[in-house]
Amino acid sequence: MNEVKRTPVGRIAGAFGLKGHLKVEIISNFASRFDLGGTLFIDNVAYKIQESKLHKGRPLIKLSGINSMTEAEKFQWKTLEAEGEPDLDDDEYLLEDLIGLKVVTVEGEELGLVEDIEDYPAHEVVLVAGIRIPLIDHFVKDIDLDKETMTVKLIYGMKPGEDETFHQG
Repeated sequence: MNEVKRTPVGRIAGAFGLKGHLKVEIISNFASRFDLGGTLFIDNVAYKIQESKLHKGRPLIKLSGINSMTEAEKFQWKTLEAEGEPDLDDDEYLLEDLIGLKVVTVEGEELGLVEDIEDYPAHEVVLVAGIRIPLIDHFVKDIDLDKETMTVKLIYGMKPGEDETFHQG
């Protein structure tokens, strides 16, 4: 039997209110995963989204079968998963697909492999060989999943040690 892939989309940050609402930290760029009527999974158990709204910039959801603050608190720090993968445009990708890509500069210098993607308020940041590269068009010039490469343009000061050589003249 073919099992449908599930994608992590959020982490439960805690309970909210007396009726079992959940505060969610999003770990997906697809906020539609939290839309009313959708299905999310916690520990392989399916829950229907009965209510969904934004509260202080985060999803606040009510899932079927979780009806009190006490029940909701049991799910703190659990991962929410959605079934399947989102439909992506040609220039879109899942962040987890970037881990392990070979990173090269536009000049051809190999920097290493993508070790992690860090989430910051303004944008994600790619971590490779001690270098943090903002995941924006200014720095990331090309992502080729077929060739498993990411081409980047660095500016002076991004590599470790470069910022220590500044001299006034």
